[in-house]
This record gives sequence, C-alpha cells and structure tokens, in this order.
Amino acid sequence: MQHDTAASLPHATSTDSPMTDVLVIGGGPAGVALAAELAVRGLQVRLVAPHPPRRFAPTYGAWLDELPAWARACTADVWADVRAYTGPKATALTRPYALIDNAALLESMLARAGKNLTWTQGTVLRADPRSIPGALLLAHGAAGERWPARVIVDAGGHGGTLTQPTHPGGAALQTAYGITATFAHPPSAPGAMVWMDWRQPSNLLPDAAPTFLYAMHLGGQRYFVQETSLVARPGLTRTELEARLHARLNAAGTPPSHIEFTEWVAFPMNTAAPEPGPVLAYGAAGGLVHPVSGFQVSGALADAPAVAQAIADALPDGEGATQAAWHALWPPERRAARELGLMGLDALLRLPADGLPAFFHSFFRLPATHWHAFLAPRTPTPALARTMLRVFAHAPNSVRLRLVEAAVAASSVSVRALGSVFSAQPSINTALTFFPAGLHAHASGSGMTQPEQSQREDQHEIVEDGMQGATGSADANGLDPNVDREEKLAELRENLADVTHEEGQRLEEAKAEVAAE
Repeated sequence: MQHDTAASLPHATSTDSPMTDVLVIGGGPAGVALAAELAVRGLQVRLVAPHPPRRFAPTYGAWLDELPAWARACTADVWADVRAYTGPKATALTRPYALIDNAALLESMLARAGKNLTWTQGTVLRADPRSIPGALLLAHGAAGERWPARVIVDAGGHGGTLTQPTHPGGAALQTAYGITATFAHPPSAPGAMVWMDWRQPSNLLPDAAPTFLYAMHLGGQRYFVQETSLVARPGLTRTELEARLHARLNAAGTPPSHIEFTEWVAFPMNTAAPEPGPVLAYGAAGGLVHPVSGFQVSGALADAPAVAQAIADALPDGEGATQAAWHALWPPERRAARELGLMGLDALLRLPADGLPAFFHSFFRLPATHWHAFLAPRTPTPALARTMLRVFAHAPNSVRLRLVEAAVAASSVSVRALGSVFSAQPSINTALTFFPAGLHAHASGSGMTQPEQSQREDQHEIVEDGMQGATGSADANGLDPNVDREEKLAELRENLADVTHEEGQRLEEAKAEVAAE
C-alpha cells in the first residue's frame, strides 16, 4: 500500500492526482475490505479517509462461521461457551463467537491490497457528475484536491459522504456504552461470551426501555462489558446507558476495579436499500447493517469479493461498473429481504418493555439453523418469513399483537413475504443453502429446545471445533489447537451449571462422545 497526505498538496489539481479506476471514500472495515479486493484484481484504487491507516476503534464481534476464511486469522479471541439470558436461566447458543483483532484485520487487508492501493489522507466534499457518457467522475477534496476516477464508492459510514442514506419512519438507533476493565469479581461467567443478558436490576422501573448486557471475558480479570439498547426511536443516551451499566454491575456486586477504555456507539439500524446512482454506497452507508443484530462487518467482508469482481469485469466502462456492482450487492431477492427485515425491526420498536426479552426467548427456542439464517446477512425472503412465522407461533400474545401490527402497517411487504413462503419448498435445507462457506453452517440447536439426535451431534462438533480449530490468541477460553478436550469440556460444563436440565444432558453426551474416541 502507498500512502500520501492530502494536506501536503494544498493546490492539487486533476493533473497532480492521476486517474484511478476506483476511488473509495472511508477508512473503516467495509471501505478497506472493498478497496483491498479491488486492488487484488489489479485495479488502481485510491482510498480517501480523514486519517492515516489506523486500528479500527470500535469493538467488533462476529459469529466465527460468518467470517471469510482469511479473516478468521484476525481474531483476538474465540469462545465456544456463548450464551444468552432471556430469563433467569441461560440459553447455550452453541455457536463459536469471535472478537476481531482490529489491528490484525487492517494489516491483513492492506497487505492483500499491495501497491495497487493508495491511501490518501483527506476529506471528500463532493463529486462532479460525468460530463458525457463514458467520462470520469471528479471528486473534490476539502483542501482543493481533485481526484478523477472511473468509479466512486461511498463507504463513509452510517451517514454517508456523497450518498444520502434514508431511514423509513426516521432513524431507529442502536446505542451502547461499554468498558474494558479489570474486575475483582467476574461480571459474567469466566471463559464465556454473553451475547445478550436481558435480566435487569430489581430497582429498574418496570416500564423502562429494555437494555441488555453484552459481555466478553478477555482473560484473567479483564472483561469487556457493554450496556446495549438494541433499537429505539429516539435512541437511549450515553448518560443513561452508562448509569445503567454501573447500576447493573453494582447490583451484582461486581463493580470494575480499573477501567482501561470506554466505548460509545450510536448508529441507525433501519437504513433502506439504496437506489442505483452514479456513486455506489457500500457498508453502513449502503444499508448493510443487519436490522435485528446491528452487525455489518462480517457481511461487508463477505460481500467485497463479488462486488469487486463485478466492477473489474465491467471496467473501463465506469457507469456500467457502478451498475454492475449495485446489482451484485442488491439483487431483487436481497432488496425484498431487506424490506422484510425492516418490517421486523418495526415490530421490535412496537414491543412493550418486556417484549424484547420475550421475543428473543421465542427466537432462541427455534432450531439453530433457523435463527442462524435469520441473523445472517444474505438470507432470502422465504427463509426469513418462515422464521418470523415460527417466532410468532412460540411468542406470547403481547408480542404476537405487535408483530401483527407491523405486518399490517407494511401489508404489501407481508403479502409478498407470505407468497414467497408458499411458493418455495419449506425445507430446513433451504436455509442452509444461504450460509457463507465456513465452519459448521449446518449446525443446529438452541439452549431451550430439545433438538433431534442428529442436531445434538452437530452441536458437539461445533463445541469441539470451536476449541481445537479456532484462531487468534488463547487465554481463559483455552481455545488452542492443542487444548485438552476433556479438560475444556469439563470447564464448559461448569460454566453452564445454571442452564436447563436439557442442556446439562447434552453436555454430558458431548463429554461421553469425546471419551469414547
């Protein structure tokens, strides 16, 4: 990768900055991932960001099986013990979860890009449209720079830079306040990752907006703990979430001993799929944030190769390349799925204070293949709609009512979704088809269900592979290729001592399987 600083060229002109095939705006994971994939294909790429290359700031987690194979080498930790609390007892999610090593991820992508990528420190203000068909686009920088390119990609984050993301009904925000700290007493189960814990201190008002704890054991006495509002309009404030986090920790008798870092995030969950235009929107700017989980990094990493290939195949026709990339990113089926996902988000916004825990209690009772597919970035409409119908069947009436209200409010989306269910083959294999290639896309089971024997066997495979085949640093989890499986299964069983009797039976079966090998 080459690096130049826009500020050193205060009088730059189009002749000062040579033409590039693609100009990417934004130095976050999505922008760098796409820039790297373009460069790998031999294209000349300029990435413009306000800062030099630096470690991504937010804490990024991802399901291990959703990360591309190369990105699994960029994990700081991987947990086999992953759980959710939608009530007093834990649900074992039995799906490896990874903490991304942001510095390693950036370094890996820049190394892949090589000399075909130039990182320019600067700020893009606007872009001139093509003067005639086939002409170049011309981006203008804050210091007077002019950067000509055949294709411009806006990966400038949730607000976009040249594109204007839209949010039906107004922005619905996920907000979260977190700390990395040392604790004298563990704030969550040692060796575990808590994906969501909806239990609340007893002094919280019953009608207060629901929030949950997201927690990672980082080894020793270090934990990352975060109080999260899944989605709200308007979003909960930093002050409120910080107070709630410390109230939760104090009520549990686990206040932090020393806070190393604090983190605040706020972003819209309901960005609509963009329309095609002269600039390609990508990442958060392009509506790729999952409307239920808020995840987008693993999806952006997985989407980048196909989008880059579409651009490479269509160049030197810049307009054709931009259109081809948009179609690769947003085929009709994916746009329909996005509409359905936003309808589901609207249902979550309508739930009463106790509705979100009840929703996820029903959600995690489904076979794991179904909730995996629902949270995946590219699951098509029929699979999403079937999962919604299953959640509806398991949910209490208070949740069902809000789901119906959301469906009626978006009746055209509901009708199309139901039509897709009845026109498609209702098979579990349908959902499996749409998993990205990777570890155990076929695994199933959730902590509060009694899956078939074959599903239990798949779960045991996940636990063992999560322990033996994970990449990244190994600490309290013991996720190391040479780990003693008997010892780690015993530790996993101890960590899950508070789960249901069914979970205990399944862990005993896993231990017996290993002992028999």
